[in-house]
Amino acid sequence: MNLTRLIESAENKYKQVLEEYFMSVFDEKTLTSHGIDHHRRVWGYSKELLQLITFEKTNQILRIPSELIIACYLHDIGMSVDSGTRHGIHSRNSCLQFLAKNNIPENDFPEVLEAIEYHDNKDYSDNIPSGDLLTILSVSDDLDAFGYTGIFRYAEIYLTRGIKPEKIGHLIRENSKKRFDNFVKIFGYDSEIVQKHIKRYYTLDNFFERYNEQLPSYQFGTKDPSGYCGVIEIILFMMNNNLQLKVFFKEPKKYYDDQLILRFFNELQKEL
Repeated sequence: MNLTRLIESAENKYKQVLEEYFMSVFDEKTLTSHGIDHHRRVWGYSKELLQLITFEKTNQILRIPSELIIACYLHDIGMSVDSGTRHGIHSRNSCLQFLAKNNIPENDFPEVLEAIEYHDNKDYSDNIPSGDLLTILSVSDDLDAFGYTGIFRYAEIYLTRGIKPEKIGHLIRENSKKRFDNFVKIFGYDSEIVQKHIKRYYTLDNFFERYNEQLPSYQFGTKDPSGYCGVIEIILFMMNNNLQLKVFFKEPKKYYDDQLILRFFNELQKEL
């Protein structure tokens, strides 16, 4: 069975209707980091992981591309209702609405609904097969938490949840290490993919290590943001002023002139 063709078939059947549905529900102005581009990237990482898995049952190979694309595109749609840790149940409910709207029997996709609801449970268990739908979705979601994209994503969601700037650095490093360690535990047999994503993980981890080092001497609320803390201050400014990244990228020097911040947002723009 040709997995590439099955993936292409799933995209032809579902990608457009999923994107249209997502954008009709999710207001990206309220949470830029978890908009449609995040879900497109998660689907991209899922396709990457699918190529590494040996499936034992033919019917699983036939089902999983269609199940996975739905799960990838709707796993965080519930953040339009609740940006907290319970967004999974809201995403599940939104997926049910999507299925009903498109006359797709929900009984055809029970594992999709479960994967969407529990994808953000990061209490990683042992001995979970790599071909499990929830595993692929969760790891793909984790992979999008690294790199410059991950720095922005972590910062925005943690700050949105009311976590103080003084605390996010340590929490992010702790959480991201669990994500990366779980990825290596499941897919570490492929050295090429590990080498690709370890660089992205260290980009994020090194950033917040240096952020924590700068933090004791940094004063938030100044008119002259600088360094690693200045990046977070700019993200806070964007959130407080409902400033979209695409607008921000047009005139970045309007908001700062620090070279480290400039380099950060240049690299972020390349990744998006």
